[in-house]
Amino acid sequence: MTLRRSRKYFLIIPVLGLAALLSVDAAAQGSQTPKDRLASVAPTVSTGVSSDNYTPSTTSRIGVQTASPLALSLDEAIKRALANNNDIEVSRTDVRFADTTVRGLRRLYDPVFTLQATFSHSSSTGQQGTNDVRINANINQRIKPGGGTIQGFFNNTRTENAFAQAQVTSGGLSSGSSAIYSSQLGFNYTQPLLRNFGIDNTRRQIKIAKKQLRQSDSDFQLQATNTITDVQRAYWDLVLALRDQQNRKANVELARENLRQITAKIDAGAAAPLEKAEVETELANREGDLLLATQQVGIAENTLKKLVIRDALAPEWAQAIVPTDSPKVAPLPSDLNAAINDAFDNRFELRRLKLQREINDLDISFYKNQAKPQIDLNTTFSLDGISRGNVSTANSLIPQFTGNDEILRQKLNTLFAPGSQLPNPLIVVPGSPAYFVGGFNRSMSNMFRSDAPNYSIGVTFSFPFFNRTAKANLAGAQITGERIAAQTRAQEESVLTDVRNAVQAVETARLRVDTARRARQSAEAQLAGERKLYDAGRSTTFLLFQRENSLLAAQNAEIRAETDYAKAVADRERATATAFREHNITIDRPVDIK
Repeated sequence: MTLRRSRKYFLIIPVLGLAALLSVDAAAQGSQTPKDRLASVAPTVSTGVSSDNYTPSTTSRIGVQTASPLALSLDEAIKRALANNNDIEVSRTDVRFADTTVRGLRRLYDPVFTLQATFSHSSSTGQQGTNDVRINANINQRIKPGGGTIQGFFNNTRTENAFAQAQVTSGGLSSGSSAIYSSQLGFNYTQPLLRNFGIDNTRRQIKIAKKQLRQSDSDFQLQATNTITDVQRAYWDLVLALRDQQNRKANVELARENLRQITAKIDAGAAAPLEKAEVETELANREGDLLLATQQVGIAENTLKKLVIRDALAPEWAQAIVPTDSPKVAPLPSDLNAAINDAFDNRFELRRLKLQREINDLDISFYKNQAKPQIDLNTTFSLDGISRGNVSTANSLIPQFTGNDEILRQKLNTLFAPGSQLPNPLIVVPGSPAYFVGGFNRSMSNMFRSDAPNYSIGVTFSFPFFNRTAKANLAGAQITGERIAAQTRAQEESVLTDVRNAVQAVETARLRVDTARRARQSAEAQLAGERKLYDAGRSTTFLLFQRENSLLAAQNAEIRAETDYAKAVADRERATATAFREHNITIDRPVDIK
């Protein structure tokens, strides 16, 4: 009897010590002043922990107000997570960034306009100098289908001989200007015939960037699916924690009722005082279990809040979450073959590897193309116009002999008789055509004369000996393809294992629910029978407590089996990538992927 009493004292002393420790902590917390922003938005919740008014069965939690709880269904929790979860937001920005990469590469097919104005003076010793003015404009455009390039140009040049112009200015020449004007309008087109015909580096980069954008989108959807799974698991963990707390609170109330009854019996002289100590010990143990259950509620609730709340300063952190859904168990087992087919059709990891294989196929195609000779077709068509500034259009008469020739003629005539002398007749020099006279306006109009068109067609052939770079790149791409194939097989096996385990977990959890329900029903019957025996004086307090604790364990095992089933279903949705379909969710993609 002495040993039994000592053991009871050992159980009571830790509980009293815990109460004293909590009262000290509460006093310390009451003297603290919040120093950070988070503390400023969290409400001050009094724990009421003191040696006088402490009630161990209290379910209040620090920083959480129970006056205005947040009722939350599972579907609402999922919607909030998809809208607010920061991990999803990170994946969403990755997709948007990949889209900017694609749009940035498309700039390579933007037309490029160039305007160039140049003045130059050139001269050398013993030669006449020239002054040139050039105003050239062109526009370049890459052609996507065939890989060719086209350039449209409009060039204008004014060339002037400096020495001749000086003579014109001084009156030494009869013409009004020595400037020559030329204008040219046309285009060049270059078309690859072998290398760079089907694919070139520009088109390769754009196609790869598009597939990488789809990979980022797959990663985004994978993150969304994982978040849905995490929300479901956290939601059911909170349901389990709250139900466990409720069961333990009810168990505490049973112990209190037993204490009230045993106290009445002792006062009536129908029970020994020692039995009260036994009941008080059991009550203290159950109150300690209730405190731990309340702590677990806080942990589960914070896990769910982290998934569905965007901002650390949001007021929802101070609200208690009340789940409104209960786990439901399907009566029929899962279809393994359908689950496997869904997984192989929908798993985002397999989609990413498929896109990676397509990227590698692009590399192989590109490097094979680069191993070919380069043969380019070059074509040019232009309209050329020319004019000369301010020259005379009238015919002019000039002597046949001038300068040294005239001096020689005169000397020869001194040797001949007057009737045989050499004449110096005047020769008619026709003036410049009217269409040839003028400045840039005339040269531009001359571009459209029938004699203005010019064209050329040619072929350029280039081939590096050995071409080792292209061959090495091709070999590397082929090796990468083998590695991707091995990674795909490994991922498929991983997916298959994941699905089989998930389906088996659902089936096991479904069967566990039935066994746990039967165990709970048996525990209820046992407790009812034990209560009747106790009331009749044919049982002991120890046996009654044992039956009550057994019922508590059976109740918790039942709700745990039900929530484990719900979490197993969530894992199956993740393994088969069917969470969107099962919850009728249409997720808004960050960008429109074409």
